Amino acid sequence: MDIHIGSVVVGIDGSAHALAATRWAAVEACRRGLPLRLVSAVGWATWSPIGLPALGEEYERGVLLETARAMVDAAADAATATVPGVEVQREVRGGVPARALVEESAAAALLVVGNRGSGGFTGLLLGSVGVTVAAHAHCPVVVVRGDAARPVRPDGPVVVGVGEEAEAEAAIAFAFDEAARRGVPLVAVHSWIETVVDPYLVPYVDWESVALEERRVLTDALAPWTGKYPGVEVREVVVRDGAARALLSAAAGADLVVVGSRGYGAARGLLLGSVSQAMLQHAPCPVAVVRSRTVDAAALLEQP
Repeated sequence: MDIHIGSVVVGIDGSAHALAATRWAAVEACRRGLPLRLVSAVGWATWSPIGLPALGEEYERGVLLETARAMVDAAADAATATVPGVEVQREVRGGVPARALVEESAAAALLVVGNRGSGGFTGLLLGSVGVTVAAHAHCPVVVVRGDAARPVRPDGPVVVGVGEEAEAEAAIAFAFDEAARRGVPLVAVHSWIETVVDPYLVPYVDWESVALEERRVLTDALAPWTGKYPGVEVREVVVRDGAARALLSAAAGADLVVVGSRGYGAARGLLLGSVSQAMLQHAPCPVAVVRSRTVDAAALLEQP
């Protein structure tokens, strides 16, 4: 699977956060040499109007379409103002926003949404659209967080959470690719916490040896990718702390944080999105959620 194909798709709902996502995505589309696709989903209303139902429904449908087209046009203006010359595709379609975006993701290289929405995208922060899209999209999903007015930071590093799970490999592949494209360092964070059940054994545990083993886990996970991307400066961070707290600390000053969808680190059994949701709620910068089936890491390693 080539993660460079398709387009960069943005969910548009008329909110300031969607415009911030559009500006971010325009820069990303330019980096990838891909078109920017702006998508607004209009859910057709089912209420019964007074008078002739057909005429009432048609009028309402027309108003919704006109509003959606105006939102997409405003987003297109924001994109071209940010990146003059970027190729912009516009799409207004019917359907539930989350479902429409998941369908759009099938032909996309990247799906981008704002961290809060209005109208159809309301509730994104806590997951009504954002978590649904991150859980079901066919490509990596980026939620643009942070100050909507802040400029794009060309020198900020890419931060990635690294664990032993299969989900981490896809996130690592995506993070290395993004760091190489941006020409910035990659900060790889691996966290661990104590798993000793009997507190009486704690004084007898060689924590220094445990820390060395955890560092080896991180180095081994990165080894195939440091060979493929020799030009990327890699900074390894091993922290004796919770996964979310370690990532949030490393995210200060970052341009992008990359996480898998299942959680990582020594805390086993994390549910879908537990660490990802913490990033979506608190990260100071855009967050990429990368599921294993959205990036074929093995195929990417084989590419020259």
